[in-house]
Amino acid sequence: MEQFVRGQFGRGLLLVMRGCQQLPLPKPYKAERYGLLIPLKRSTLFSRREISHSVLHSILKPESVLFCRNPAFQHTIPSRGYAMVVARILRGALKIRYLILGGALGGGMTLQKTYEHWKESLPDMKWLNEYLPDSEQWDSFRGVLVGMKDKVKDSINIDPRLKTYGEVKYRNFRDWFDERLDAAIEAAEKSELDSTFSHSAETMQQRMDRLQDELIKVQIKYQRELEHLERENKELRKQLLLYRANKATSKKVKKSLIDMYSDVLDELSEYDSSYNTQDHLPRVVVVGDQSSGKTSVLEMIAQARIFPRGAGEMMTRAPVKVTLSEGPYHIAQFRDSAREFDLTKESDLAELRKEVEIRMKNSIRDGKTVSNDVISMSVKGPGLQRMVLVDLPGIISTVTSDMASDTREAIKQMTQHHMSNPNAIILCIQDGSVDAERSNVTDLVSQMDPQGKRTIFVLTKVDMAEENLTNPDRIKKILSGKLFPMKALGYFAVVTGRGKKDDSIQSIREYEEKFFHNSRLFKDGVIMSGQVMTRNLSLAVSECFWKMVRETVEQQADAFKATRFNLETEWKNNFPRLRELDRDELFEKARGEILDEIINLSQVSPKDWEELLMKKMWDKVSMHVFENIYLPAAQTGNTSTFNTTVDIKLKQWAEQQLPQKSVESGWEGLQTEFQHFMERAKNRPDHDGIFDNLKTAVVDEAMRRHSWEDKASEMLRVIQLNTLEDRSVNEKQHWDSAVKFLENSVKEKLQATEMILREMFGPGAKERWLYWKYQTEDQIKRSHVKNELEKFLLADYKHPPSLSYDEIMTVRKLMERNNIDVDSEYIRETWHPIYRRHFLKQSLARAYDCRKGYYLYHQGLESEVDCADVVLFWRIQQVLKVTANALRQQVMNREARRLDKEIKDVLEDYSQDAEKKLKLLTGRRVTLAEELKRVRQIQEKLEEFIQALNHEK
Repeated sequence: MEQFVRGQFGRGLLLVMRGCQQLPLPKPYKAERYGLLIPLKRSTLFSRREISHSVLHSILKPESVLFCRNPAFQHTIPSRGYAMVVARILRGALKIRYLILGGALGGGMTLQKTYEHWKESLPDMKWLNEYLPDSEQWDSFRGVLVGMKDKVKDSINIDPRLKTYGEVKYRNFRDWFDERLDAAIEAAEKSELDSTFSHSAETMQQRMDRLQDELIKVQIKYQRELEHLERENKELRKQLLLYRANKATSKKVKKSLIDMYSDVLDELSEYDSSYNTQDHLPRVVVVGDQSSGKTSVLEMIAQARIFPRGAGEMMTRAPVKVTLSEGPYHIAQFRDSAREFDLTKESDLAELRKEVEIRMKNSIRDGKTVSNDVISMSVKGPGLQRMVLVDLPGIISTVTSDMASDTREAIKQMTQHHMSNPNAIILCIQDGSVDAERSNVTDLVSQMDPQGKRTIFVLTKVDMAEENLTNPDRIKKILSGKLFPMKALGYFAVVTGRGKKDDSIQSIREYEEKFFHNSRLFKDGVIMSGQVMTRNLSLAVSECFWKMVRETVEQQADAFKATRFNLETEWKNNFPRLRELDRDELFEKARGEILDEIINLSQVSPKDWEELLMKKMWDKVSMHVFENIYLPAAQTGNTSTFNTTVDIKLKQWAEQQLPQKSVESGWEGLQTEFQHFMERAKNRPDHDGIFDNLKTAVVDEAMRRHSWEDKASEMLRVIQLNTLEDRSVNEKQHWDSAVKFLENSVKEKLQATEMILREMFGPGAKERWLYWKYQTEDQIKRSHVKNELEKFLLADYKHPPSLSYDEIMTVRKLMERNNIDVDSEYIRETWHPIYRRHFLKQSLARAYDCRKGYYLYHQGLESEVDCADVVLFWRIQQVLKVTANALRQQVMNREARRLDKEIKDVLEDYSQDAEKKLKLLTGRRVTLAEELKRVRQIQEKLEEFIQALNHEK
């Protein structure tokens, strides 16, 4: 300020050449009259003005500074120079003002933007508001503390002597501390000097060993502290998760991020698209040779022994997808089951391992050893790293006798399929206790990921390797990626057990820690500390997994958007007026139509039921009536014997066969009527043919399961026996109905017999001449036999139904004369249809004669007309009517409802059977709707997951 008032700023600065005479240092109060002399190589003169510190420093040399008296220098500048100096100073001050003002404004804006960016990058800490007090509570608490301070200050008086004594003690302690600090510094310097010169007493190797031991001890110390903090963190997170769960019980349960991602993978595993939209979402694929420790590594990461174990045999026979997530309790759950297994209980662990083994065995079909069906399960617990792992069957070198012949190739193809996903992280497991040259998995991994951009190498059983290998450098080469041809992102060495099945995860972790603490591999520097322990492996795998997920999930979402657009376009072009119904929805629609047809059964009239049932019964029993009752009785020769024979035959028939045949007829009638409704539904304008196969299969299966009531047969037997006891026809109407029934039945049998004869003897003379049809050699031979047999019937109109021995020999001799060789059986086979036709023609002629014989029969003149066969058929007709009426009542009252129940059961079974629906509901319409629905579900889940992932960021 003084210089500003006087108009003098700085001092005159004179730079002189080297060799200037040095003067003694003047007194401080005369310093302003001296100039500063700096020896330089060249003589340079500066004007008398201020030189900044930086400029001065740049021209100073590390030599002595000379002060000399230079009074002449002060008088060389005229008085006008002071005004110029003042003007320049003012101009500089103004410039500084603008610079300061502009810098303040720009800096303020930059600071504000930086603060806003920093504020946005901070995590959401709103959840702390639930645990921390608000501003009012803080103010209240601060007020209480201030009031307490005032009270304590006003109420407590310190003795001055005590205060003085404390100050003295404080000064003494400070002096003592300074002395101790100086002594410690001197001792450290001395010790450093001594250690420098005592190198001969301690070799470099010993120092390395000592430092290595100290490093291990420090690492173990920090590792234990870290584990202690992790345990506390797990407990705190458990309490926090429980608190959130209890608080959110009334709200909708929200899935965790990893659970949402696992659902997407489950949807993709069931998706099979013809648009080549492959599943490229990341997951951790665990591959390795058989018994290399794959499953044990996965169990260590999941912190539970969740997989079945065996002694050297193949245990993993199907891919197992395990979704790891954090939760308050350590539990496991299958995707298609609601049961939760408590992994802290050994009983639940045993049941879980048994369930995994059962599911693997059930997934194997067609005599195979391994299956491609993925078993999906989730494991939750405090402190678990969130990721999705897929455990695959181990690669084998030899197929044993108890395996399928294609097992080796099937496992290889399965492994290649899972590793072919360009975003899958390959966790390559190598057994460290076997020779590296015996490895199969490393070559396979190097083929699928030659650059090692998504592979993590894990060397297991390092404890056994240390015992077996004499050269630890081999392990060093493995973990540095110099032994195997494959490349990897990272190399890890772990110990996953001591070969005991009953070891717990905690005991294995303690053994692993103890081994690496005492291992010479670790002490010799072969293994780095970050390459060991399953915990470090789990952290590395989880980090790689989520990095890959964040980089690729949006690409997959875009791919499914394009697929969805293509499928929707195809549907609009091919099925513009139909709804997009998948197999499940189509099945439910078909279920409703089938149940509607069952209801239509109640609309059938009783008359229609009885006519249908009578026809069904007669079709079943007509052959027995003609062959076993009517034909034998007609050969007796007189009416009384005919009636006796008929009574005996009818009673035997009603007691043994007729009830069961009637029940079968009722069952077939019910099936026929139901199928009739189904066929009639096909002719409707709104009929959808896509359901035809399903409806037919359901009806057939329901009929196969349906059985008539057991007591129905016994009830029918009583009714039929009582009906057959009535032998008299009391009304003309009944007589005419019986005659008609006889005529129709005989005509049907006669027509069937004519068809048999045509097949046996070939075309007749008319057909041969007009239509150029010819007989075969056998038909010609039978025609000759027929001509001879018909002569017997012409000679004896009432010939018995069988040929005598003499008649057969006669026919054979006649055939031999014509050079036709036939045997006796051949003649009998030809005789039976010929005689049947002869008998049926006689029966039909008697039926014509009996049309007007009712009055003679009613007056008791049976000898005048032979109409006993009409009475027989009237009795059979009455039995059929009564039986049909009883069956109709059973159908309408009970059997229709039982059939309805059977069909509902079949529909329910089919609804749970995906293979049945896949087989019975086919066509591009179905597959396109299935794909479209699945793609929409996957896209929605992906978008939901991406939104949650961005929110977590």
